[in-house]
Amino acid sequence: MMKSKINSNIDFRCMSFFFNIRDKFHPPIKKIKNANIKQGETVLDYGCGSGSYSIPAAEIIGPTGRLIAADIHPLALEKVRKKVKKIGVNNIETIQTDCDTKLDDESVDKIICFDVLHGISNKDDIIKEFHRVLKSDSILSFDDHHYTEDQIIDFITSKGLFKLASINDKQYNFIKV
Repeated sequence: MMKSKINSNIDFRCMSFFFNIRDKFHPPIKKIKNANIKQGETVLDYGCGSGSYSIPAAEIIGPTGRLIAADIHPLALEKVRKKVKKIGVNNIETIQTDCDTKLDDESVDKIICFDVLHGISNKDDIIKEFHRVLKSDSILSFDDHHYTEDQIIDFITSKGLFKLASINDKQYNFIKV
């Protein structure tokens, strides 16, 4: 399996700075609502970065839910942990991963994967991993502005593991089959 490249710490800090600006103009809660996340669910935020989507998702799922913030970069996970400590949310855990999340089979209700796939070298492996950890008929909510709609739909559905459920504002929800 080919390993994804970890960005330098400087690259990550710059990216995190720009995400803070992006989040002011495009509030993350909109994507979280489009993913149809519900109270009490287990959600995997794959490629969580600085936690832009992890924190609002954790607030929606509430104290009975579980948010798993996963990223390849150790600084991303450190930043999420600092945010969690600052705001006092206790339903978020972090895992460092390049693909194998080590989560149990069919243990996740929703996966959010926003603007991540373009940086992953083992794209087929990660789609298989998403399929493995998602419960039956559960949702993979996806977007990546580096790809066209046709490329996204073809890539996610081509292995027969997911089918398109909905598109809302360039965010694609796929159901595990």
